[in-house]
Amino acid sequence: MTGRLTVVGLGPGTADLTTPAVIKALAEATDLIGYITYLDRAPAGPPGQRRHASDNRVELDRARHALALAAEGHNVVVVSGGDPGVFAMAAAVFEAVESGDAAWRALDIRIEPGVTAMLAAAAEVGAPLGGDFCAISLSDNLKSWTTIERRLKAAAEGDFVIALYNPASRARPDQLGKALEYVRAFKAPDTPVVFVRAAGTPDAKVRIQELGSADAAGVDMRTLVLIGSSLTRKIERPDALPWIYTLRSEREPS
Repeated sequence: MTGRLTVVGLGPGTADLTTPAVIKALAEATDLIGYITYLDRAPAGPPGQRRHASDNRVELDRARHALALAAEGHNVVVVSGGDPGVFAMAAAVFEAVESGDAAWRALDIRIEPGVTAMLAAAAEVGAPLGGDFCAISLSDNLKSWTTIERRLKAAAEGDFVIALYNPASRARPDQLGKALEYVRAFKAPDTPVVFVRAAGTPDAKVRIQELGSADAAGVDMRTLVLIGSSLTRKIERPDALPWIYTLRSEREPS
């Protein structure tokens, strides 16, 4: 087949955090496919480049459309925010390949990584991901809340720093509060919790609380939540938010 399919991540916000490899792929594409919000962030392409925008929650339809265009010989780029392999379109593309037309398995499919929201949020406050960490999505659109609770328990009992994606939406306003309450059973009340909205953009807003009193006020889908481990530390600073970092070793610093 002469077509190509590339799945890219634009990064969390500003163009400065979009990699040169992603910018090159966007410029060479004949067709861009993606959630309309992400396509609006992509720079203007060459004359004749087509954009195929769609709404949220149609990831598999979007992936199948992209694969069909690539099979016809087009140079297709599927656009994600952040990193395309982290709760984004890369997995949807391969799910569509596995269950779809056998000819799609012969396509040239490439993944161009991007800066995911978890990394951008961590950078806003220091180095909270300096030790072992995990990422959990609180969205129960594709998995049950029972599964989410089981994973929260395992992560908390394992003393991981926990990055929470998709913490709240208009359809799920209470899930972050439930998750925080659940984790309190396994982590100390003074564990730092970091809320970063619009990470990696000039509009980024950071709030730092302790787990025992942390609340979900003002959290939405653009917010990334980081719950520390027993090795996560807070360095107070005059007239500024504290730095948050996680020790690399179980031994206390000398």
